[in-house]
Amino acid sequence: MSIVYELSRTPGVIAAGEYSYRGDRFSYEGQLDEEKARWASIMCRATTMAVHMQADMMKSLRSDCGCAPARGWVVRGENFSVCVIADTFCFIDNSATSVNEVMQLMLEKVEHQEGALV
Repeated sequence: MSIVYELSRTPGVIAAGEYSYRGDRFSYEGQLDEEKARWASIMCRATTMAVHMQADMMKSLRSDCGCAPARGWVVRGENFSVCVIADTFCFIDNSATSVNEVMQLMLEKVEHQEGALV
């Protein structure tokens, strides 16, 4: 069973998907239409690239910061959150599930990714 399928069947998950670091393809399951899923994959890829750049900059200031390489990120809004680990994204309904539970599942299931994103 794929992590996207497993996440999309998790209570409180709106949608889950994967994107390529090159930005030329994506896949998803859940309550998004094709266009919104495409935009979600673009947003997640762009934010992931920015997070990696910032973590690398922080590491250059102090080599033992423990922040690089970045493995993922979370943005928590009033109604929903976006969770990303490596190239896998998940949109969750904050009132229906816990960010911690979803992130734990993602950390366990998504292969560890390090270094260059290309």
